[in-house]
Amino acid sequence: MKQPYYLILTVCVLSFTACNMFKKSSSKATKEDNAQTITDRKWKLVELAGKPVADKVNGKEPFLLLQKSDSRYSASGGCNGIGGAYTLQANGRIKFEQGMSTMMACENMEIEHGLNKALITADNYSINGDDLSLNKARMAPLARFKAIK
Repeated sequence: MKQPYYLILTVCVLSFTACNMFKKSSSKATKEDNAQTITDRKWKLVELAGKPVADKVNGKEPFLLLQKSDSRYSASGGCNGIGGAYTLQANGRIKFEQGMSTMMACENMEIEHGLNKALITADNYSINGDDLSLNKARMAPLARFKAIK
């Protein structure tokens, strides 16, 4: 009489274990897919604080590049080069460390200062096709980028 109960209990335990195993592997795959989507691509800055950004600022294209191999980023707001370390975490979380920058003076520095502030302030990102948004909490995007092909 006790054998059917043990059999039912064993089947239930195996079922729950199998369900948990599939959940964990799918979330890990999603994190790796997002990292591959956002990294090692050059992103052109198209909007900053809700305002469009020109194709060229001071004769240069504003951009962001996240290098997966060493978790470093490089960027430009159209004048100086900006670079530092970044960290990607689960659920689209990102953290940029204050990095190094060249110190040239250019005519238009607004975009560069805004981009630097957006990078340090951002705590998450979202990707929609070839569009990348850097965000703070659930507020409007700090910066939007378009993938350069």
